[in-house]
Amino acid sequence: MRVLNIHKRTLNQPKSKITELLKTLSTENDRIWPKEKWPEMKFKGGIQVGAKGGHGPIRYSVEKYNPNEIIQFRFSKPNGFNGVHKFEIKELDKEKTEIKHTIDMSTTGKGTLIWTFAIRSLHNALIEDGFDKLENNFSNSRKSTEWNLWVRFIRKQIAKKRE
Repeated sequence: MRVLNIHKRTLNQPKSKITELLKTLSTENDRIWPKEKWPEMKFKGGIQVGAKGGHGPIRYSVEKYNPNEIIQFRFSKPNGFNGVHKFEIKELDKEKTEIKHTIDMSTTGKGTLIWTFAIRSLHNALIEDGFDKLENNFSNSRKSTEWNLWVRFIRKQIAKKRE
């Protein structure tokens, strides 16, 4: 199955400020990844081309890294996820920047079922939580996107399995 999943958020901040925050991704002082609610993104030795890591059961390696423009990861697990996911930063004007997350992959076999019934919804919630966290670096009001019923149900099932 072909998957193209895109999330975008426009921030009223210069690109340089967003770039600085993107450099904290997967560090102890991560100011983007919503590790308070989701499995942490981890890489041995930090984010650099060739580094292997991931979050929870999702595994990938860094394929491209230019903190001013793009971080691209290539999936290695789960089996049946064939493709990439990436964060891109684009200056819209001197005080407005777009951050974009894209999954561009094809799924096969069990990977198609996992994506369709679990990962897609969880991924959508995770990315919106991450974009909220990024935006909250610049705001006194706390943005928090509400999870849909399916995401809450899946997370409850996962929590029960861990008990």
